[in-house]
Amino acid sequence: MTHFFLWRWLAGLAAAWALVGAPAAHAGRTCEAKPLTARSIEQGMNLALRTSQALDAEHARSGARVMLLARAGQDLGKYQLRYSHLGWAYKTTEGPWRVLHKLNSCGSADGALYRQGLGEFFLDDLWRFEAAWMVPTPALQAPLHAMLTDPARGIALHTRAYNMLSYPWATRYQQSNQWALETLASAVEPGVATREQAQAWLRFKGYQPTTLQLGALTRLGARVSSAHIAFDDHPNEKRFADRIETVTVDSAFVWLERAGLAGPVQRLAP
Repeated sequence: MTHFFLWRWLAGLAAAWALVGAPAAHAGRTCEAKPLTARSIEQGMNLALRTSQALDAEHARSGARVMLLARAGQDLGKYQLRYSHLGWAYKTTEGPWRVLHKLNSCGSADGALYRQGLGEFFLDDLWRFEAAWMVPTPALQAPLHAMLTDPARGIALHTRAYNMLSYPWATRYQQSNQWALETLASAVEPGVATREQAQAWLRFKGYQPTTLQLGALTRLGARVSSAHIAFDDHPNEKRFADRIETVTVDSAFVWLERAGLAGPVQRLAP
């Protein structure tokens, strides 16, 4: 099947999927109920196809079978952030790329892990139709691929309680990007079997979360209006000083390159 006819088939499938309704799950975007348009479907599927071609080219060049993939689901410019959500993309034995990532059930404080194709990953109400990824170093490729393709190990560090602004060094909640980094730790460090150990490894490797300046009124409004936002896992001395630390795509990208765990960020512009 040529890329053109594959894209047409996927677009038709996506249109039918949109008619029956998208799953009520999200991460790194708003939870506002908004129907997909023909234009957004076309843009999402085109981005998925271009991303697949780019990842295939990287695989052919370096043999890499795992990439850390990001999307821009909402406008975070006022926080100086470019991307909103991470997932682990891995090459299947059949050929296509799949993405293992965590999504929040809209209107709830629950999260779940999903295995999706690139089309599903980008077939969303995206703020900007742009993809970004990093290629983990060759030494990390095999352990990451083994983790991501193992049904049990891939979900071992998942916590259902979801908080979009969860504190990086606590285990009461877990947001999507936090799950991605903790899973990295458990994949590459044999002694990591718990979230506490994964966080200790991330600290040891020098990971630094993003600090958001959120005043008391902003925090109160977010907590009252959104089931998936909480602040009670943050230390009082930081919370009451309006310093909310959390795991972001941008902080993960900066750390991975600085720590020598992945190559530079690569992007597909709109």
